[in-house]
Amino acid sequence: MAVVISGTGLYTPTQSISNEELVDCFNQYVEKFNRNHSKDIEEGRVAALAPSDSSFIEKASGIKSRYVMAKEDILNVDVMSPRYTERSNDELSMQAEIGVAAAKAAMLAANKTPADIDLIIVACAYTQRSYPAMAIEIQQALGCGGWGFDMLVACSAATFGIINAANAIRSGTAKTVLVINPEILSPQVNYRDRDSHFIFGDVATASIIEDESTANAEHVFKIISEKPMTRFSNNIRSNIGYMNNCSPEHVNDVDKLFIQQGRKVFKEVLPMVSELITSEMAKMELGANDIKRLYLHQANSTMNNFIAKKVLGREPKSHEAPIILDEYANTSSAGCIVALHKNKQGLVTGDKSVLCSFGAGYSACCLLLEYV
Repeated sequence: MAVVISGTGLYTPTQSISNEELVDCFNQYVEKFNRNHSKDIEEGRVAALAPSDSSFIEKASGIKSRYVMAKEDILNVDVMSPRYTERSNDELSMQAEIGVAAAKAAMLAANKTPADIDLIIVACAYTQRSYPAMAIEIQQALGCGGWGFDMLVACSAATFGIINAANAIRSGTAKTVLVINPEILSPQVNYRDRDSHFIFGDVATASIIEDESTANAEHVFKIISEKPMTRFSNNIRSNIGYMNNCSPEHVNDVDKLFIQQGRKVFKEVLPMVSELITSEMAKMELGANDIKRLYLHQANSTMNNFIAKKVLGREPKSHEAPIILDEYANTSSAGCIVALHKNKQGLVTGDKSVLCSFGAGYSACCLLLEYV
């Protein structure tokens, strides 16, 4: 049985924050902090904070802007966090709402209706509510039958979700699967941390996975190989969870937001991911010249360029390893799907591509795709 990705969908929030806007707010905070702690700083009890600048952010990450669900209070120096209106239990959650929008776009691209969908997998870094599962919430909103579940694998959630979808089809427990990645990441950002305040943005993506025999879309990618892997690491963490209130003295500690040891991540993840991709290519007897596109996780442009060079054996051309993080920033598991969604043109039947994620866990996943 050949399983394919027959449609993708994208929801982009209407509000965007530029590096310049983010830096302006951060530097206001730095000035305020240093002024309020001037005596302690002078006497060596507190370290002065250093300002940021937009050129530093772009050079360090390749990021120029990011989309967010709520912009105003992120740029309020007295708040520096998004603020949302709590919704009732009878209302669709915000995360489910953007998931539904991406799902409808994916179904349209794949020529599918809600009646065709018999499994929904919501795969992302965080879920807004613990239960009922968001997949079931979206199932109800779309009017789909079948079943659904949520899964969390940080930046590899989308690709792990696609593998689970493919296996459900192969086993006969589903015929057409909707994998949704609603990534509202701005609440996890520590906007007071110079090294990470610029990293994440909000977005939602969705993919239709089905048997090749039922696919009739314009852009169809056959999954010809897949390899997930996990390896424990403390270098990327977020310790937010339902038990935080049980230790109230630590509920506002910085580890409840996103934290990472960036240099260690670079050193350990890059060779791991490069080896994952090249070994999977070797297994399928594919060489560098056989790969037309590298749809990579969108965390950092330097990381992506390093991996592409290792895989291709040369500097990649811009269309070979498309970058979308300059506009979207890091959108966790959705990033590689955004890259795929926005860069399908120019492929012909038989062209091979790599869809690859990597991030916290460590988790990583490589799918080799053939354009049908």
